[in-house]
Amino acid sequence: MGRYRGPIVKIARRLGINVAETEKVQKYLDRRPNPPGQHGQKRARRPSDYAVRLREKQKLRFIYGLSERQFRNLFDEASKKKGVTGTVFLQLLESRLDNVVFRLGIASTRRQARQFVRHGHILVNGNRIDLPGYRLRQGDEISLTEAAKKIPVIQENLERFRGRRTFPWLEWNPDRQVGRFLRVPERESLSLPVNEQLVIEFYSR
Repeated sequence: MGRYRGPIVKIARRLGINVAETEKVQKYLDRRPNPPGQHGQKRARRPSDYAVRLREKQKLRFIYGLSERQFRNLFDEASKKKGVTGTVFLQLLESRLDNVVFRLGIASTRRQARQFVRHGHILVNGNRIDLPGYRLRQGDEISLTEAAKKIPVIQENLERFRGRRTFPWLEWNPDRQVGRFLRVPERESLSLPVNEQLVIEFYSR
């Protein structure tokens, strides 16, 4: 299964969470909290254990915007590393370049962040990186190309998020327009509406 490219609000309504982590999608969910379709307002039957685990997996996959193959490969990598598999998995997801570009406020959504990276607008330690899944390491510096600094939508994003909530594992200098990946986040720092243990159980079945 490839990456989903359809309306994100449809997925958000189906899963019942703000998978885009944006105010626009949250406002839409507040107005229309029911699942999409003519049967969305009917009371659903109690889901099976498999359905519950599948739902948690889909939540996490759509939040980060990965294809099923990318998501599974990253999970397999996490399961081979030392530490709590669920936490390591989330840390690998958070270390992706497209995610960090979104977290820093350079892009308004992860989809937009992926596009910026693909188009070569993002530098890591002064080098142009066009791989959205590039793994950032502690101390890596994220910046914009000179051409990207003049793009109106990027300027608007940076201005809009100037007073945004910061993340303790990231650093952003608004004057230099340079960010830094300080460390991988602790699980307690991630306010994700997902039970990653159920994701582990889904792949371990």
